[in-house]
Amino acid sequence: MANKNLFRSFLGALLPKATTTNAAGGIAYERTNEQLLAQFAATGCLRDTFYTDAESQLQTLLGAAFGADPVFVAKTAVFAREQGLMKDTPALLCAVLSFRDPALLRRVFDRAIDTGKLVRNFVQIVRSGQVGRKSLGSAPKQLVQRWLASRTDEQLLSASIGNAPSLADVVKMVHPKPADAARSNLYGYLLGKPHDAARLPSIVQQLEAFRRGETRTAPDVPFQLLTAKELERSHWIAIARQCSWHTARMNLNTFQRHGVFDDEAATEHIARLLRDRSVIARSGAFPYQIMTTLEHLDSGIPKQVRAALHDALEASVDRVPVLPGKVYIAVDVSGSMRSPITGHGRGNTTAVRCIDVAALFAAAIRRQNQSAELIPFHDKVVPFAAKAGSEVFRTAEKLAALPSGGTDCSVVLKHLNERGARGDFVVYISDNESWRGMSGAAGATGMLTEWQRFKADNPDAKLVCIDIQPGATVQAPEGLDVIHVGGFSDQVFEVLRAVAEGGLAPDLWVDRIDKIAV
Repeated sequence: MANKNLFRSFLGALLPKATTTNAAGGIAYERTNEQLLAQFAATGCLRDTFYTDAESQLQTLLGAAFGADPVFVAKTAVFAREQGLMKDTPALLCAVLSFRDPALLRRVFDRAIDTGKLVRNFVQIVRSGQVGRKSLGSAPKQLVQRWLASRTDEQLLSASIGNAPSLADVVKMVHPKPADAARSNLYGYLLGKPHDAARLPSIVQQLEAFRRGETRTAPDVPFQLLTAKELERSHWIAIARQCSWHTARMNLNTFQRHGVFDDEAATEHIARLLRDRSVIARSGAFPYQIMTTLEHLDSGIPKQVRAALHDALEASVDRVPVLPGKVYIAVDVSGSMRSPITGHGRGNTTAVRCIDVAALFAAAIRRQNQSAELIPFHDKVVPFAAKAGSEVFRTAEKLAALPSGGTDCSVVLKHLNERGARGDFVVYISDNESWRGMSGAAGATGMLTEWQRFKADNPDAKLVCIDIQPGATVQAPEGLDVIHVGGFSDQVFEVLRAVAEGGLAPDLWVDRIDKIAV
């Protein structure tokens, strides 16, 4: 019989050497342009994070976008919007296409740029000069004109919320040709130019009548357009009863301050809306968004509304698959995981940290896989016992409260190898910035070396690395049954499902994007 130790040493010698260092200074493996684009499509925030700043992220993303095939860039723009639900990355990639391949941009623009904010982002990026031009040019100008012409009066009015640039600035730049008198007057209204108020669209006339105090009935428009006028409780109740799921979730404390929950019928309506599983699925709610709302609720929020949010959180992770066999979930609780999940922004930095998202994902996977073992780590494994039957929210809270340290992604696999553990899946949830500990065999990272040792005893095992922030490197490259998936939306769960069902490609995340038709 072959000597197992010698066999393992031989395998270690065949492991690829680390090719670079990561942002934390540890050895790592570079990503291809396509892998970088896939990662940014799901996590790109273009803000300052723990290890890098917004400008560095921008240059990394631009380098990948200009280095990859334009067709893949177009597919990534669509993926980033339709599945990653990103707001900056699709606009940036479309701006790159405006320079590299305007014809291809025409094919994906309406799918990747589908809101007023994205249109404004696209225009701002193009005019910044970051993608090689400072003017819109004929193709982008025509596409923005088409976007404006295809929107209803109500959609354009809603899109007028926001600045830098404002929708009025965009209209000035592209000079759209109005299809009728109502649209012509609407453009004049948005631009602050002379217009015939009697020929404005009905929704605008209703809004202006409300603002002037000529009617007490609040029109069906985003409440941001209404709050220039002091609203009465009846107005706030009407807003609460007609708002979308996301608007309701984000404004529960506002509703509380304005007495909405003093009305029993309005309270019941909000509770029903929040726990409606079909609405939750359609809204594209990120599980961490619901968790954040729960953590910041005013004490006066009614119990039924609070309970509805808990139900919504459980529903938002329903798509977590059952993974066959024994599962280990490695949760990074290191110091860098205390940074905001979407980076630092001036005046609008989220309170949600990377650790909060990692803990929530880990708890959700554990809920669907009751025999799975949670293994928190930083530069060592942190003891943790998950309570059977505990709510996802409670398990996540306990994980996020664990002590932190440096980052050594190899320690979980080393811990499993020392135990002689048997398993089918090892799922890492981390920012992937390992820097503590010794390097592995023959110049490979410690994580890849330990994974190869685990594979020697568990030849069918798969390593799934959920990378929750954008980064240019990995600790274990794709291959040897290593799958990288970026993001913090429930698309992560869909990739897990594909892995569980044997849907393995040499580079699964890139493969999923490449299959998008454009």
